[in-house]
Amino acid sequence: MKKILLLVLSHLLVGVVGFAIGIYTLPILIAPPSPSAQELETHSEQALYMAEFRRDLEGSDMLHWGEGSVSIGRQSITFVGKLAPGPDYKLYLSPEFVETGEAFERLKDRMVRVGDVRTFENFLVAVPESVDPDDYNTVIVWCESFAQFITAARYR
Repeated sequence: MKKILLLVLSHLLVGVVGFAIGIYTLPILIAPPSPSAQELETHSEQALYMAEFRRDLEGSDMLHWGEGSVSIGRQSITFVGKLAPGPDYKLYLSPEFVETGEAFERLKDRMVRVGDVRTFENFLVAVPESVDPDDYNTVIVWCESFAQFITAARYR
């Protein structure tokens, strides 16, 4: 009986660890190629604002972070740097700076979702015509599936 219980527990533990590793690595395996340096440069030249994603934000941790420079323009938002890999990342613009999941949830109805972030090293997201970056001051990467704050940067 003791041996069966030990086998069940060990198999459950391996299953849980395997599931966690799968959640972390699957987005990396299915991510499309990052935009080229030429694309990033072309779009960055049209930027109205520049900001920096930093690892040391209150809501960031060793599994949820971003680091690099982000350029915000009327037609696109570009990022040169790295994000911690994860599923279902979304890019938001906010009228207030936030650096925690609680602050994000509190202000979410005043934010605008710009688009999906599908790459973890550099990205390029088109800004919908209906969105004016001048109406906001912060760009945020948020994991929609797990309601997890990743990173943010104030751009004005």
